[in-house]
Amino acid sequence: MRESAPSPAPPRASRTDGIEARKRLLYAALALFAEKGFAKTSTREIAAAAGTNIASISYYFGDKAGLYAATFTEPMGGAMPDFIAMYEAPELPIAEALRIFMAGYLEPLKHGDIVRQCMRLHLRELLEPTGQWATELERDVKAPHEALVRVLCRHLQLAAADDDIQRLAFAISGLATQLFVMRDVVEQMQPQLLDADARIDTWAERLSAYALALVADEARRRRPSKPRAARPTRSRGAAPRTSLLP
Repeated sequence: MRESAPSPAPPRASRTDGIEARKRLLYAALALFAEKGFAKTSTREIAAAAGTNIASISYYFGDKAGLYAATFTEPMGGAMPDFIAMYEAPELPIAEALRIFMAGYLEPLKHGDIVRQCMRLHLRELLEPTGQWATELERDVKAPHEALVRVLCRHLQLAAADDDIQRLAFAISGLATQLFVMRDVVEQMQPQLLDADARIDTWAERLSAYALALVADEARRRRPSKPRAARPTRSRGAAPRTSLLP
């Protein structure tokens, strides 16, 4: 059976209509890619789910790969380079840098079901990697990690990061990522902890305090230990010291 000819390009719409059509395509694609993966999702399915013409995908995103790439960044909102610049600003004290880091990291949790779909999408990309995985690793994992390492080195007055600084950076980011991984568990066991934006802000404040404690412990561990005072030695043949008490 011959495949029908591609649909004609969509007519030029108003800016508002165009934004809405693009948004519908983006979220329809996110849901389908998260459920089925890149290879098993067709552009025809996405267009049908979004209620748009199939040619809209190329019109707004270039092609299926461009749409797939957009589902990794746009639904969560914000550009990673801007986020990095905020917490890496050199004039920030470490407590404020960690507060900004945690608040920015947890902000997507306020997007409700969208963040669940994004998590599924990332996990599916791990299991069924496409060329997008290398991009995600470089931009959304490696870049913020290296920026956090630089913040820690600056605070601890280190010229370069060693293995312990790398461990510390992974531990701090792990405090944030565990909420995404365990969201369903938290909502089953203690739903009140994530049921409002203000609760997520509280998580960010608490996690930044926990992270600051980790940094303080690392600073203490790195301080040179004071040498213990040598005990005075008794010369050979000297009489043992006696108490002056009766």
